[in-house]
Amino acid sequence: MCRYFVKAGYAIIFLHRRGTYQPYRRSLPEDTLLDCFELTSGSQIQARSSHAEGLERAIRDHQAAVEAGCLLRITFTTIFEYLQILRMVATSMNSLGTHGMFYLAAAVSDFYVPWDSMAEHKIQSGAGPLDMSLAPVPKMLSMLRKEWAPMAFCISFKLETDAKILLEKANIALRKYKVHMVVANELSTRKEQVIVITGNDVITVQRENPHSDVEKPLVDLIVERHMAHTQQSSDLSSI
Repeated sequence: MCRYFVKAGYAIIFLHRRGTYQPYRRSLPEDTLLDCFELTSGSQIQARSSHAEGLERAIRDHQAAVEAGCLLRITFTTIFEYLQILRMVATSMNSLGTHGMFYLAAAVSDFYVPWDSMAEHKIQSGAGPLDMSLAPVPKMLSMLRKEWAPMAFCISFKLETDAKILLEKANIALRKYKVHMVVANELSTRKEQVIVITGNDVITVQRENPHSDVEKPLVDLIVERHMAHTQQSSDLSSI
């Protein structure tokens, strides 16, 4: 997804959990990067012929994006780190106004153990059965929209396994958080098509063929709507 935004002229802050699938690695093995390399007889490391083309493309595109200042990766481990970093990024981007965009592609976690409920020391296994109480993760999308970066273009996602409730929940999220778009995914078909909900439209986005990504036409649609949003805001401010 990041590479399509970079190609469209965006600079990306990629806030991700440690171990998350990284940009520009789509053509590389999912399990281990070591499968891409082999040792030569002289103990040198070289790319396996089966992965050489994909490695070259991934390294070239990644380095070009970083050197152009179009990709900044920020890693978090805990939900506490994520919420703090999201706030810092959002308030820093507030100065961009309508030119800023937040693409919130996944919920980091639905539940967590609040800081003041965590044990100070290691829990002893001999203490008997363990009961754990989880609290809902604070919904920061409202804070982002109302306070941190209220002028930015904002896209959220909704993933469900039941197609019957998917659009209903996406529409609820659109109204509740006042985002500009909700990308609705059904788990079983999310790689083939998604449904985009806006204030006025319900748009089905499909990949062009079995070998292409659904992300490409999705990014094209998002960029189009973001540009329209920016232009509309500019027209209103000039009145």
